Amino acid sequence: MKSIIDGRRYNTEAPQTVCVANNGRGCGGDFSAYHEGLYRTGKGNWFLCGTGGPMTKYAVHDGNMTSGSSKIIPISKDEAREWLELWDETDVLEEYFFDSIEDA
Repeated sequence: MKSIIDGRRYNTEAPQTVCVANNGRGCGGDFSAYHEGLYRTGKGNWFLCGTGGPMTKYAVHDGNMTSGSSKIIPISKDEAREWLELWDETDVLEEYFFDSIEDA
């Protein structure tokens, strides 16, 4: 998938796929199901690319209708770290954010 957002080109084929996740709801008609991947570009920028139903952040509205879609969402480094923490991706966090992790 490709997209240009705020003058920056995002392409899921070019950058490094860091991690993928889904909410475990499947795809067969569950309006709250989604699947997304966290990506990091060669320049160190982070983004999500996902697909979801009409009750997810990937919903699109057209008049009285809401449907699912796919899109790219640029995020900050801090948002990428929070996303990885949400999905409990400890190994990936230690790989990319080793400088901001400390022992409790």
